[in-house]
Amino acid sequence: MALETTYMEQGRLVSPAAEPEDGENGAEGSLRPHRLDEYIGQEKAKENLKVYLEAARRRGEPLDHLLLYGPPGLGKTTLAGIVAHEMGVQFRVTSGPAIEKPGDLAALLTNLQEGDVLFIDEIHRLSRQVEEVLYPALEDYALDIMIGKGPSAQSIRINLPKFTLVGATTRAGQITAPLRDRFGVVLKLELYTPEELACIIRRSAGILDIPCEADGALELARRSRGTPRVANRLLKRVRDFAQVKGSGVIDRPTARLALQRMDIDEQGLDEMDRSLLRAIIELYGGGPVGLETIAAALGEEAVTLEDVCEPYLMQQGFLTRTPRGRCVTRAAYSHLGMKPPAGDGGDGQQVMDGMI
Repeated sequence: MALETTYMEQGRLVSPAAEPEDGENGAEGSLRPHRLDEYIGQEKAKENLKVYLEAARRRGEPLDHLLLYGPPGLGKTTLAGIVAHEMGVQFRVTSGPAIEKPGDLAALLTNLQEGDVLFIDEIHRLSRQVEEVLYPALEDYALDIMIGKGPSAQSIRINLPKFTLVGATTRAGQITAPLRDRFGVVLKLELYTPEELACIIRRSAGILDIPCEADGALELARRSRGTPRVANRLLKRVRDFAQVKGSGVIDRPTARLALQRMDIDEQGLDEMDRSLLRAIIELYGGGPVGLETIAAALGEEAVTLEDVCEPYLMQQGFLTRTPRGRCVTRAAYSHLGMKPPAGDGGDGQQVMDGMI
């Protein structure tokens, strides 16, 4: 199931999903870098991409089709825009769910100019019919269109200008093998370190014209869940506290006060994350418990818990998935200030002990 933004998720500052209020292209100016040298982090992917771009420029050819995958909010759209800027071509943006029919894709492709970059976000959500039309476009730069129906139907081939398709996905495993094989370059984006996020925060603070000290930026970075989108969103909210409750400068005390008021703790967990852990501990003895059962207890959609809460909780070692259900770890008890049950504590505690 694709990542969808529910009502509850929209209210979360730590959600990696894009929100309208992020305002990346608003009056405050774009926070996105436009050149590869300005792009912070993802060193391995960036260095390889630099080589591919330089080689394509020297040959006077478009870059090979590029697939970017990784968790949301890491900069896939930004990197696609940088590719277009570095190649000096137009940047066209769409998404998998927006291309409903083969005719929609044909309209997009026939309007491209030589060398243009077409960016398709959440490309794994393309329908099978649209994918079939996309295959010859990627391989042969041509569109095969059927005219008419029945015995009088005929196929017409329309030649396309050479272009670069940049696909982005948070679910690389859901991309069909024929589509994946047609990408010449595949890059995986990883979660950022606090130090990298601190650099991004200070750069964004400069664009937003708000003074930000190094320790304040690092405090924000530690609670940004390894995601630049979350870091920039928290920066804007902490800026409000700095201007109203502080001296106008984002330092560590101001950042800690603002984040405490927003219920975001030292590990980047918000109230929804903590509610999930507390529900498993208090209602189900630490687990194991099924996802649907937890969702019913919290009054939340199972897909939101699975796609938004669980990945980060598992990365931090607070939650494990087992064949019998979800279990919390001793680290979760410690983080919530709760005492783990003594002895084996039942099935959930036995699983928990086995995972540590």
